[in-house]
Amino acid sequence: MPEFRNRSYAAFLFDMDGTLLDSSAVVDRVWGSWAIRHGIDVATLLAKVHGVRSEDTIRRFAGTTLDVAKENQWILDAEVRDVDGVVGLDGVHAFIAALDPGTWAVVTSASRVLAEARLRAANLPIPEVLITAEDVQRGKPDPQGFLLGAQRLGVRIDECLVFEDSPAGVAAAKAAGADVAIVGGRVPGTEGNFVLANYGA
Repeated sequence: MPEFRNRSYAAFLFDMDGTLLDSSAVVDRVWGSWAIRHGIDVATLLAKVHGVRSEDTIRRFAGTTLDVAKENQWILDAEVRDVDGVVGLDGVHAFIAALDPGTWAVVTSASRVLAEARLRAANLPIPEVLITAEDVQRGKPDPQGFLLGAQRLGVRIDECLVFEDSPAGVAAAKAAGADVAIVGGRVPGTEGNFVLANYGA
């Protein structure tokens, strides 16, 4: 069983962007460009884009005037092409390498093709269980993705530790009933949760 901070868990469930790897430069470039194209304030959009499915962000900011499927494909194509600057977080490679492949999964709001492209760019393994945007009907903050990840690993969600970096992801993990480790500084009010500076800490 994997251990974290002297506690054993049945499995670890990782978000991807901001949790296993840093893709912020790509997100800023692609989503910033999309916002400018449609007259949307870049700073406002970038503050809300993390941790949620791209189609949900498009619906939130585009209103009824844009074709969500078409815009989502534009975003996906641009993000898959652009992996410049996508890197693993400090200490994450050794942390993942020490885990049994059957005891961890990635639960991301990204599409499968984008998730695989970014994991490869960061030199991280594609997990045996990879839950992506296509696998769920409702994205984070809904708990469906984490519940599905635990189910496919054959463990109970309340025996899992979720690693997350966004408010939407933390809300999803808590709603699912998992323990949560916070990575980075995007989630306010995390007193009482694990806070990781990096995976070597």
